[in-house]
Amino acid sequence: MRTLTATVAALFLAAGAVPAAAASPAGPPDTDGVWRMDGYGTVLVLGHGVLQEYQTTSVSCVKGDTSRQTGPGTYAATDGSVLTVRTVHDRDHALFAADSSVGHRKLRRLNALPAGCARPATTDPRTAFDVFWQTFEENYPFFAQKHIDWQAVRDRYRPLVHQDTTKDELFGIFSRMVRPLYDAHVGVMDGDRVFAQVRPGTEMPSPELDTRVKRFIVARDLKDASYRQDFGAGRITYADLPGDLGYLRISGFGGYAGEHAPYTAERAELDRALNTVLTPGRTQRLKGLVIDLRINGGGSDTLGIRIAQRLTDTPYTAYAKRARNDPADPARHTRPEPVPVVPAHAPRYTGPVAVLTGGSTVSAGETFTQALMDRPGRTVRIGQPTQGVFSDVLMRNLPDGLIFGLPNEEYLTRTGRTFDGTGIAPLLAEPVFTKEEFAKNRDSAFDRAVNLLSGRG
Repeated sequence: MRTLTATVAALFLAAGAVPAAAASPAGPPDTDGVWRMDGYGTVLVLGHGVLQEYQTTSVSCVKGDTSRQTGPGTYAATDGSVLTVRTVHDRDHALFAADSSVGHRKLRRLNALPAGCARPATTDPRTAFDVFWQTFEENYPFFAQKHIDWQAVRDRYRPLVHQDTTKDELFGIFSRMVRPLYDAHVGVMDGDRVFAQVRPGTEMPSPELDTRVKRFIVARDLKDASYRQDFGAGRITYADLPGDLGYLRISGFGGYAGEHAPYTAERAELDRALNTVLTPGRTQRLKGLVIDLRINGGGSDTLGIRIAQRLTDTPYTAYAKRARNDPADPARHTRPEPVPVVPAHAPRYTGPVAVLTGGSTVSAGETFTQALMDRPGRTVRIGQPTQGVFSDVLMRNLPDGLIFGLPNEEYLTRTGRTFDGTGIAPLLAEPVFTKEEFAKNRDSAFDRAVNLLSGRG
């Protein structure tokens, strides 16, 4: 689950490893051909050493990303992810996976590429408008929840678009159309210019905010730490606190191994951090662990699951994932797929955990928070509600070169609840990095966590 700016290149976000028992041997001729994805408005063409994406609606087909084949049924995406296609049950059904995302997507073989995909896309402004509007109409799950009449939005804005409307003007129109959604996983991009809107009363994570908060925490909260070390380009910080408590700050689930690093490098850097911190001695000694996600810009859900695997001795389900899959009915979804947390074959900490969250806990920071809700053992959430965006971002191209993104998935608890829009509420509410907290040198959420884990309240 990722913020828009963190996932511009992630056009195919879908899956961990496909279970060996469910998949048959892959590679030509089993997987070559044309495939329609269940949900996601996507058709894939495999063959001649490439995987070609086509982004479809009932009124359009736009050519998307091209991934290079690296082995039987495996492809390298432009963002460094490894994509996998494996046939299941028979040659007409397959599973699509990306190593940087949880779950997988079902594919059904087509006899041929849809006719609309064989024609060059029309680039006039009204066509761009229609593709933009229709993509939301067929994929966005939350119009009713947010009390948005999307048809009325079309009626209001389409008359403003004509053959001489510039790309800059379209950017402004599209931004105004989606602003009332207040959805941090909805955005419009034109080169380096990005429009995205967070939930009112919250702040989008940024390098500047992260630097300011980290400096404050190090000076105030970690001043008595007997040990402190940064990992992952500074996005992970661990400290030993007085009273045999640990503190783990995670400002994102990615960006650990440098710009454009493949997922395998990100995972290796996270493992290096966890292996350094969660030693056999420390996991036995710690009486409590504070996990600080209050400034977390998201990234790869699989990295969050990887941390959760070091925090349990008992397998459990993190959440179940489903996607909207009927263009005409927003209440129809793919079958929810449970995402398991399996104890890691490495030292694990299973004691009490306090998770600190706030409105700047976004996307993968939220799915990780959700993954800890049913963690066996004592886990408490302290702070403020998270941002409220969980889905992978469905990135779409427009014929005129604009790019936009939107969510189309939900992450469910074992009772079927989701937290889109509202975010995950804390069990214990405390202010998070307010002006007053900074002015009075207070960190109420951190102090509450330390006192709780120490048995003082």
